Amino acid sequence: MSDKINVKSGDRGLVWVFAVDLEGGEAANFNRRNGEWPAQKALGAETLDPEHVEVFPVSDLEGVGLAGYLEDGMGVPADQLEDMRARLDAQSGWVMVVTSKALDGKAQTLTPRAPLRLIGSFSEERPAVSFKTLPSESAKGTVSGGSDKTDVPRQRGWLWALVGVVALAIVLTLVLVAK
Repeated sequence: MSDKINVKSGDRGLVWVFAVDLEGGEAANFNRRNGEWPAQKALGAETLDPEHVEVFPVSDLEGVGLAGYLEDGMGVPADQLEDMRARLDAQSGWVMVVTSKALDGKAQTLTPRAPLRLIGSFSEERPAVSFKTLPSESAKGTVSGGSDKTDVPRQRGWLWALVGVVALAIVLTLVLVAK
């Protein structure tokens, strides 16, 4: 496979699905890290977080299918999957699912090669940000300024005056007792 995947540092919510053209023990060991990590090497990634890389047999998704897993488990919108649903659900063997979180927000160029074969790239559904008024009554009204900064020195001055009065009282007591 000679296709390159250019990932920008700001890319978020992306999902790549690869077929892993291995069988049996080789496929099961593809995502194991023991000095060398075959999945990272085959993906051609400089940085890769294993917490966001999944390698599994498609048979584990019985009853759900790969398209259902991407939609329900990964948050890929159904409209992105429609044209590929049949191809995804016909996939057999092992697959590797990588999210943009696995790249730790770093720009890099992925150069996937055998045994990986790109099936598709998708983006997770992201709800629109809305700035609606908060429903609570306590959230209504205006925000007033914080405490007046001039109060702090006055409080400290009062404290020093009190310490001075107490010290003076002790000194006078000692002077009277000494006579």
